[in-house]
Amino acid sequence: MTKHERGALSANAPKSGEADLETRLSRLRAALDGRAPRLDAPFPAVTLIFSVSDGAARAVTAQGSGATVDAAWEVAVTDLHRKMGRRKLRGRFLRLDWVEKAETWTWALLRKRLREVKRNYSRRGIALEKGFTHLFLEQELNGNAMLYGGNQISHCVVNEKNFLIYAQQKYGSGITVDFADDREVHVFDTAGLFCGEDGVLHELYGAGRNAGRRKIDPLDVDTLRGIIGDASDFLAHQVGADGRFIYGYHPCFDRQIPAYNALRHASTTYSMLEAWELTREPGLLAAIERALEYLCRQFIRTAGDDMAFVVDTGDEIKLGANATAILAMSKYASLMGTDRYAGIMENLACGILHMQAEDGSFTHVLTWPDLAVKERFRIVYYEGEAAFALMRLYSLSKDERWIAAVEKAFGHFIEKDYWKHHDHWLSYCTNELTLYRPEMRYFRFGIRNFEGFLDFVLQRITTFPTLLELMMAGRKMLDRLKAMPEGAELLAGVDEAKFEQALHFRASYLLNGHFWPEYAMFCRNPDRILGSFFIRHHAFRVRIDDVEHYLSGLVAYADYIEAVAGSSDGAVRA
Repeated sequence: MTKHERGALSANAPKSGEADLETRLSRLRAALDGRAPRLDAPFPAVTLIFSVSDGAARAVTAQGSGATVDAAWEVAVTDLHRKMGRRKLRGRFLRLDWVEKAETWTWALLRKRLREVKRNYSRRGIALEKGFTHLFLEQELNGNAMLYGGNQISHCVVNEKNFLIYAQQKYGSGITVDFADDREVHVFDTAGLFCGEDGVLHELYGAGRNAGRRKIDPLDVDTLRGIIGDASDFLAHQVGADGRFIYGYHPCFDRQIPAYNALRHASTTYSMLEAWELTREPGLLAAIERALEYLCRQFIRTAGDDMAFVVDTGDEIKLGANATAILAMSKYASLMGTDRYAGIMENLACGILHMQAEDGSFTHVLTWPDLAVKERFRIVYYEGEAAFALMRLYSLSKDERWIAAVEKAFGHFIEKDYWKHHDHWLSYCTNELTLYRPEMRYFRFGIRNFEGFLDFVLQRITTFPTLLELMMAGRKMLDRLKAMPEGAELLAGVDEAKFEQALHFRASYLLNGHFWPEYAMFCRNPDRILGSFFIRHHAFRVRIDDVEHYLSGLVAYADYIEAVAGSSDGAVRA
């Protein structure tokens, strides 16, 4: 079974090859029986909506309503054929939604309710009339920024300009929308099915946080490998011939993000190496090697006899950039058995030591080339990255300078209660440090880093991919503590059942940030972002470091469930 077939309605799966449109429509019709509820008046009893895209452009929708499923189907299919013929679509991605519930509000009430919903997290469709003549799926609303007021407004808002633009694109320039507070508007929920060109049917979630994407239960290793393969392949294709990444996209309107960041270049390359360790894809490795060479050639500068720094935009030296460069190079060295970057890594580590004070703390940002202090503190993640990088370098060289600096840093972290930041990089570092210094004070710090945070992991509405990274490093620490008699006291205070629940929930929840074709088809250029990951509340932004964090967490999770479930059915249920 291929990676895209996981969670499919397997009884309807074709034996091989592509399925033509009529075959897929037949399968959708058979699967629809018994699924679409009848709505009460004044709404149509049954309303069906097709969405279709070939991947190069935003999905086109077709719809039909009727007193029965058969009647609605006939109208919707006729509309679908007409629109596909007009645009010469073959229907690579085909999605069917049906209305499950509808309510009549006013625009004033809608605006009030939207103020209670996090930006881009409205999951309901909108119809302009009770008869659903003019309607917009949730994915259309979000994919066209119709409920988006900009990144300075934290909640959803009716964007009248974008709303009218898309309404006229969809239904013709003659349509008008009266947004007056007292005018009626109708909100609805849908459920659905998706069918790709392979003819495999996927059931889609209805109302709720998972709305509109395929149901996957269980989340098994094969599914994870497929997702990891798709996401790492996306990143590989962002690396140009010179080794520079395309930094990211705003996919709703297919706008490239023009900025660049050397720290994220390096950290993304590190995550690609983690993925390559699992996939062993030659194209991915080639992209990694180009990215590493670009990092060395374009960003790394030497200072004095033994120091090197990653010099980022604006002639800034960021502690975290030196760290992520070491992480990428040390991972490459470990996987390839090479000392190719040994000298550069040592010099970068000396640069980190130059930024460490006697009390173990770090200066965060210097200026190049004078190495003057620009900012003593910028973001807490830099310090965890630095300590983790030194530990990874120590694991290769066993040079005591590096672990001594990490222990000095941990004196500072413990004294200043850095566990309160719940930093995933510190979780990684603590796990690595306790491999070589299995002291209870370090384990205690690592446990406190996630202890008391589990409710947040379980309840956070955003996908927040670094939470899974935090949990996976914590899982490794807990497993090692179990083998240590002196660890019993620490383990006694951990609600391990809740920890496991939170870990598996967060891994499954990350699938809501994956650009499945049933999501991507509503963006302007689906093929551009297919298989990547996005941040919903940042207008579905796809940036290399966004994909990086999803990837790192899911790679670690795939390794974990493969080890845990290898003797059972190979799957873990959230």
